[in-house]
Amino acid sequence: MVRGPDARDSAPDMYFEFARMDVYQAALDFVVVADQIAEALPSGRAYLRDQLRRAANSIAANLAEGVGEFAPNDKARFYRISRRSAVECASHILVIDRLDLIDDALRDRGVELLQRIVAMLTNLVKRTLQRR
Repeated sequence: MVRGPDARDSAPDMYFEFARMDVYQAALDFVVVADQIAEALPSGRAYLRDQLRRAANSIAANLAEGVGEFAPNDKARFYRISRRSAVECASHILVIDRLDLIDDALRDRGVELLQRIVAMLTNLVKRTLQRR
C-alpha cells in the first residue's frame, strides 16, 4: 500500500503517511479527473459539478482521517466513508454519461480509477477490522 521511491517521495506532503499510499495517490488522480469532468459540464449543470467535486474530495479527506485514527473501528469507519464517496462518484459519472455530457475517454478513466480505489479501500477496511 505504501508507494515505492519516486520523485513524489521527496515532496513535503510525503511527510504524512496517507500521502505515501497508492490509494491516496489514486484518489488525488481521481480528483483531477473529476475536476476535468466538472469543468466540461455545460452551464445549467452546476448541481452535478458541485456534487462530483465534493464527493471526489471526500474520498481523499476521509482516507486521510482514517489513517490518522488509532482505533481500528474508527479507522475502518473512515475508510468505509471514503469508499462510499467513491461509489457516489461512480454514480455521478454514470448519470453524467446517461445525459451524454461526458467524453468516453474521460468517463473510462474516471471509472477505472474509481474501481481501483474501491477495491483498495475494501481491502483496507477488511485488513483494519482483522487487526482488532
